[in-house]
Amino acid sequence: MSSTALFNKSLSLLYLGLPNDYVPSPYTDPIPFLTKHLTQLPPHLLLHFSYITSAKQRTVLPVIRNRRLEYANGNPPELRFSAASSEWPNLWQGPRRERWGLQEGTEEKAWAESGFLGGSTKHVGKLGGLLGGYEEEREAERIRTLRRERAAAEQFIPEEDESSDEDVSAEDADVEEESPEEAKASFERLIRERLIYGLLEDFDYDKVDWDESLDKDDDREAENRWFDDNDE
Repeated sequence: MSSTALFNKSLSLLYLGLPNDYVPSPYTDPIPFLTKHLTQLPPHLLLHFSYITSAKQRTVLPVIRNRRLEYANGNPPELRFSAASSEWPNLWQGPRRERWGLQEGTEEKAWAESGFLGGSTKHVGKLGGLLGGYEEEREAERIRTLRRERAAAEQFIPEEDESSDEDVSAEDADVEEESPEEAKASFERLIRERLIYGLLEDFDYDKVDWDESLDKDDDREAENRWFDDNDE
């Protein structure tokens, strides 16, 4: 069953007291519909719009952008460098991520030598080295694959004339190299920007886009005014 088949436009229309032929339709024109009614619908109904809209499409909605910004400003653990660079290593342009496979491989080896069977057999040492090597290889290959996929997805950039190349090279020479801390801060900023614009892959946007607790007070006041007007 397709995701669009799971969407029931009647639920939102019934909740708002609107006719089935209401325009803009929540099914055929979900973004215009949400522009008018997003703050009047409860989260459990808004979740259905994830079936027919993408995170990138929803970026045009100010309420959605504000919620994502509010969430990002809360500095959640998954957006911090340690977690984010592991989740989205292809976006990290600092020191090679493959190095971290060495650390994880060391942890695998340490577990085998100390935790596996209490480290009591003569084969544990060999097992530890084997597991450590496998972990390093897995991590290195994962990062290489991600980088290849990202490179393949990049749009073609037309070649520039030699003078343009020289200008760019001169500009690059004037740019000071970032310190490790500056590089990490730039990476975290990139992650937050991609989140806000709906470009962060494999991120659970539902928990942010439909979370009304992330709204500012003026958003809630606008919602209350809408219901008051309909009660008159």
